[in-house]
Amino acid sequence: MCGRFTLTAEIDLLMDWFDIDEFAPGFDLQPRYNIAPSQDIVAIVSNEGKRRAGFLKWGLIPFWAKDPSIAYKMINARAETVPEKPSFKHAFKRRRCIIPADGFYEWKKEGKQKQPKYIKMKNDKPFGFAGLWEKWKDEQGNPVHTCTILTTEPNDLMEDIHNRMPVILPKDDYSKWLEWDGEQEALVDMMQPFEASDMMAYNVSTIVNSPRNEVPECIEELSRN
Repeated sequence: MCGRFTLTAEIDLLMDWFDIDEFAPGFDLQPRYNIAPSQDIVAIVSNEGKRRAGFLKWGLIPFWAKDPSIAYKMINARAETVPEKPSFKHAFKRRRCIIPADGFYEWKKEGKQKQPKYIKMKNDKPFGFAGLWEKWKDEQGNPVHTCTILTTEPNDLMEDIHNRMPVILPKDDYSKWLEWDGEQEALVDMMQPFEASDMMAYNVSTIVNSPRNEVPECIEELSRN
């Protein structure tokens, strides 16, 4: 799964890396070291052929949902079932997004304890999670824009840590993920485990266990001594 991640890159780097054309009104990017579900997160969508960056609430609410609390169960979506599952299939067809990150956390069971680990790219570059988004309306008719992060089987690095990992899109697939309107098999083929040799993982402090802790120390590697 993917339940916490970071986005600390500066806006100029994100604009260049993700070829962002425009930003939603009031867009303001601050370094985030412990992003958690239910929070607003940066997402990139295709807006009439242009890549637009804005904020979506993490935890997808299907357009047909009567109770918004369903979002707490929808922070992740399994890549193997999104084409058919009622909660996600409509978004999978037409409302895909890219969620920028530069690292994520996972907890590895070690005896009776769980050791948090930080996973990132060896080259320290940002990357994009494959995501889906939805527009839901509350009782007053106000729109609520939400999203979920897709997960897949673990690669060789992650399989020792957890039995799932987020779908990380290769940079060359960004346009296709956002704009593809053909057979869904092409999208399914994109939701594969990312190349393990490009990634690294290390132990971090248990301060990340609480999303209230939003500090650079969250990503500092623990001493191996």
